[in-house]
Amino acid sequence: MSEKNTVDFWFDPTCPWCWITSRWIVDVEKIRDIEVNWHPFSLSTLNKGRDLPEDYRAAMDRSWAPARVAVAVAQKFPGTVGEFYTALGTEIHHNENKTNDYKDALVAALETVELPAELVDAGFSDEYDQALVDSNAAALDLVGDDVGVPIIALNGSSFFGPVISPAPQGEEAGKIFDAAVALASYPGFFELKRSRTVEPIFNKN
Repeated sequence: MSEKNTVDFWFDPTCPWCWITSRWIVDVEKIRDIEVNWHPFSLSTLNKGRDLPEDYRAAMDRSWAPARVAVAVAQKFPGTVGEFYTALGTEIHHNENKTNDYKDALVAALETVELPAELVDAGFSDEYDQALVDSNAAALDLVGDDVGVPIIALNGSSFFGPVISPAPQGEEAGKIFDAAVALASYPGFFELKRSRTVEPIFNKN
């Protein structure tokens, strides 16, 4: 009998590449014996104070609220983080609900998961910013500070990625997961990369 694999997954709800990788992991849950632990990450926190291109800086300025609410959910209702991320990511990436600095998407996601509506207020205050700093630090301590998301730990071995588009499904998702576990199990493995040739491609819900 194969041993259960543990996956720790750090996500920023607004990142399309992270969303695609997360949907791969959700599919893998259906066909492999894995335990997934979801952890909020904030690209806005990561890039705070950095010299960024104007359009990316604007995107970071708009992206605080989803990560703040995600970490509030993680603290108050930890068992619902993955479900909340699915609901919020669906609103942002599939329904393209990005108005009001993502407030409308957050309201809809909280309603879908039947979480208290007032949690949306966390997105527009700094109450949970230190918790975001701490969650980011936990991930970056594992992989270094020159990465974004997704950050994944497979059975305790951590790396940035994989970056994929579109997400593999069915048994193909399982095969790629098996390969990732094999690579992660080798202590000397650090990087495997090539230039992206496609934009984010979202599978239909």
